Order: sequence, then structure tokens, then C-alpha cells
Amino acid sequence: MDLEKISQYHDTVLDSINEGVFTIDASWRITTFNKAAEQITGVPRQQAIGTICSEVFRANLCETACALKATMASGKPVVNAMAYFINQAGEHVPIRISTALLKDGAGHIIGGVETFQDISMIEQLRKELESRYTFEDIIGRSPAMRNLFEMLPRIADSGSTVLLEGASGTGKELFARAIHNLSGRKKNRFVPVNCGALPDTLLESELFGYKAGAFTDARKDKPGRFSLADKGTLFLDEIGDISAAMQVRLLRVLQERQFEPLGSIKAEKSDARIIAAANKDLAKLVRSGKFREDLFYRVRVIHIKLPDLKSRREDIPLLVNHLVSKLNRLKGKGIIGVSGGVMAHLMEYDYPGNVRELENIMEHAFALCDGDLIERDHLPPEHRPGTAPAPEGGKTATSLKAMEKTVIKEVLLRNGGSRKRAARELGIDVSTLYRKIKAMKIPAPPTDGRNRTP
Repeated sequence: MDLEKISQYHDTVLDSINEGVFTIDASWRITTFNKAAEQITGVPRQQAIGTICSEVFRANLCETACALKATMASGKPVVNAMAYFINQAGEHVPIRISTALLKDGAGHIIGGVETFQDISMIEQLRKELESRYTFEDIIGRSPAMRNLFEMLPRIADSGSTVLLEGASGTGKELFARAIHNLSGRKKNRFVPVNCGALPDTLLESELFGYKAGAFTDARKDKPGRFSLADKGTLFLDEIGDISAAMQVRLLRVLQERQFEPLGSIKAEKSDARIIAAANKDLAKLVRSGKFREDLFYRVRVIHIKLPDLKSRREDIPLLVNHLVSKLNRLKGKGIIGVSGGVMAHLMEYDYPGNVRELENIMEHAFALCDGDLIERDHLPPEHRPGTAPAPEGGKTATSLKAMEKTVIKEVLLRNGGSRKRAARELGIDVSTLYRKIKAMKIPAPPTDGRNRTP
């Protein structure tokens, strides 16, 4: 077979592949460009051949983290890296790329080859799936979160004062911002203040502001947070930590809707909606005399209890996928996800730090992972094998079973042991649930709801 026929044969083979394929020589000029590459990029083969590859692709990795350059330098292939390039229409197209070296018969490097796949449809489907379970940056598909998603627009429209209670890391500020953004006040400011982080004197000046000359360093007027939040929303975080004296001052402002800046004898009005948050049980603080009852009822017009992460384990895979996408964008990486063993461990862990702790675990893993899949060795030391309880078995199939078992136990517990309600929530038939309970040897929950009304 002569060289021309061999070349035609190679072109035919490459054109039969549905992934884009191109090769470069040692000068980074494209030597081969298949039909799928033409279709994905919109660049004709004749135009691409002989052109430096970065001029054709204009990808986000070309300048700073070119996968093909890394392969040419190290000799190691790159597999399934995530990137995007700008097509002929000026659109950003997400792609998944793999690279390898090209060698001649003597083993000398003569160039490189890259395959790439347009994953626009996959990305669109992922975003559509996430959007079903996303509400103003809050991620969740568990019944507890869906109930909150359903309530938030009505709460936002009410204009009433809201108290958000939940452990640290449950996303109280995210919920407060969601209420603000869904309300008629969204065009005005959302002003947060952490009441627990400031002593009384600083908190007072932060909330109410001061006039020039009110104290030694007060050279000019400073508006307080109540002024800044006028016609908007004031978020009082960790309100359970303020002193008794500050509680009295805050109560008066909430009652009269006016305040006096430090150094002023004239009251100012504020039409700020109040959203308060606490990581403590304010009702218990009232009973122990540490929080004023009248202030408690002022801020607790609408009460929202935010669930901790261990009580909504169904949301963990969704949160993990969301964090992988987010960290890929921030870190410029192409990590596909986590292994089955990692997911099983994350599903079983109790998260005393809630979603914030999960975020920290994932960011730590991203720093250590140089492949395309996060493994147990990439997790913080306390989450690695030998330092924490290992998931059931070592294989992905067993790990997935462990995840399923954990979810079923949680749903049964949440439904008071009612198999019928649990099956309805899981979206499976009751007989299927009974078989799974028996096969996985799931113990009966503390309460047995089989005889309850569904």
C-alpha cells in the first residue's frame, strides 16, 4: 500500500470516530484533524491543518494549563480533563479531553495527539438536574429541604420578622439572603451583622451608627446597619449571644422602629425587615433567664428550624456533585467526582460542622487529588482508612449498598417506622422496601409505625 492510500486509510479510520481527534508536530502545528473535530469546533480541516493548535481552540487551558503541553513535558497521558474552548460563533463549549504522545518506529517523540468530546448536552442535563434541587444557592432534595423551598416564597412575601434556628454550618445566612431576594425588598440592601462577634460598645455603633464628636475618634458621621438596611433587610446573626443590656436596646428599636445614633439626641426611623438567626435554642435561653421573653417573641414571628446535614443524608450526593463542579471552576481542575468508597464514607459521617464541614473536606481533597477521581487517601487524615470507620467492604458495589442502607435507615426513622410512608418517600413499592430491609438486615427503628394511619 503506497503512502497516499495509507494516509486515506488513516483519515477514514479517524473520521469514523465520534470524538474530535487532532495531532500536532513538535512545532505545535496541527497535522491531523478528523471530521468530528470539524463539527465540534466549526473549523474546516483545510483551515486547521498547519495552524498552531491554540489558535484553533482558544481554550481556557491553552495559556496556563495546556493538557497536551503537560503530556509533551512529562510523557504522561492526561485522561478526561475538563475544559472549554471558544467556537467559531464565539460560544464557550465545554469539552472533556485526553492526550498522549506520538512516537515514531524508533520510539522518538514526534508530536502529540488529543481527543476531545463536546459535553454541552451532558452539562445542560446536569444543570437541569441541579436546578430541580437548587433554590437560591441552597442545595437539597430531601423532604425537609423541599418543604423549606415551598415555604420560603410565602415567608418572603409576608414581610414579617423571621427567626432562623440551626446548628453552625447549616446555611442560615443563605436562607436569609434567599428570603430577601424573593421579597419586594430585593432591590434594596441586604445588610448582615454578626452580633456574637462584637462587644456591646462596638455592636451598638455598628447597629445604630454615631455622630461626629460622639467619642474621641469620631471625626465624621457614620451610618449604622439599621440605616443602611432601610427599605431592605437587616440580618442579625447569632442574636442569642448579645448581652442583657443590648437586648433591652434592641427590643426598643424593634418596638418603635426608630433609634438614636451615638452622640445624637434625635431619633431616626428605619424600615428594615429583621431576620434573626441563632445556633442556640432561644426558647431554652428564655427559660433559663438568659434571653428576654419579650424580645424572643418580637423576633420569633415566623420560626424556621434548619435541619442539620446528618438528618438529610439524601442531600449529600447532590451536595458533593455541586461542590465538585464549583471547585473545578475555582481551581481549574477536571475532577469527575468521588469514588464509591468515598461517597459511602461521606454518607455515613455525622458532620458536626454540617455543610460547612463537607465543603472543607472536599476542598482538602481537591488540593491533594491530581487525578480525575477523589479517593479516600485524598480526604483529611481523620477520614482516611485506619483513622475512621471504613465503609462496608472495599468495592464500589458494596459501598453503594452501604449508602442505600444508610438512606433507608434515615427515611424509616424520619417516618416513625412506617414502611408505607418510607416507601412513598423513597419512590419504591412497599414490597420492594420490605425485601431491601430483609436483605440488608436493617434493624427496626425505635418506633414502629406499621399500624399507624399512613
